[in-house]
Amino acid sequence: MSAEYARCAELIAHADGLLITAGAGMGVDSGLPDFRGTQGFWGAYPALGRARIAFERIANPAAFESNPRLAWGFYGHRLNLYRATIPHAGFRILRQIGEQMPAGCFVFTSNVDGQFLKAGFDRSRINECHGSIHHLQCLAGCAGEIWAADDYLPEIDDENCLLTSDFPACPRCQGMARPNILMFGDWGWLEQRTAEQNRRMSAWLHQVERLLVIEIGAGTHIPTVRLMGESLPGQLIRINPSEPDLGEGNGVTIAVGGLEALCGIESALSRL
Repeated sequence: MSAEYARCAELIAHADGLLITAGAGMGVDSGLPDFRGTQGFWGAYPALGRARIAFERIANPAAFESNPRLAWGFYGHRLNLYRATIPHAGFRILRQIGEQMPAGCFVFTSNVDGQFLKAGFDRSRINECHGSIHHLQCLAGCAGEIWAADDYLPEIDDENCLLTSDFPACPRCQGMARPNILMFGDWGWLEQRTAEQNRRMSAWLHQVERLLVIEIGAGTHIPTVRLMGESLPGQLIRINPSEPDLGEGNGVTIAVGGLEALCGIESALSRL
């Protein structure tokens, strides 16, 4: 493995801009569930397991219509969890690597947890391609507005995954709000916040001449993050303990978890 870490250090030294692409595996070392497989999801949410409700059914706008207290029990629990979670040291390592590059770094993530912002990354350099749980929108799409969820403090019956407090309300029509997250079967997601993030990332990419992509914990089941890194010119470092194959891309694969790999890369950089 030392040879792979040494090669990663060389790629970092050569690059002038870092794109960090991160899937659910990025949060595992912070203690967050990654919902890998139905059993893993039900292990994290036993009440949904007892009811045989799969992730695709609860992470769905239809759930807010058919069983809103259960839907908000799930998302309210996640909102509270992400607010309480401390990003692991790998976030710091990535931020420091990016700060040393002439063009800096940008984050492209399918994670809705807000952990990169919490870890000190520049808000204007983060692209949350599936939205953010820390923002809300009207369930009915009222006025097309997106607003911060900072003032919403859900109370949850964790045993039954049910919201016990009030629903978040749309400030315009007072109807129920939902997270500004792209869900399964979702035709009502308001994408303008993420679209603006994507425009900023595209502008940044045009400034980078020697791009390096470091991808952490991005799987093939929903391959948005993997495809982003593979579609760009330059070198790719893929960190993934279970799906490390690089295919025909140029770069390095490291088949361990995110924090372990990033610590190995940090150690190799110290020897340059």
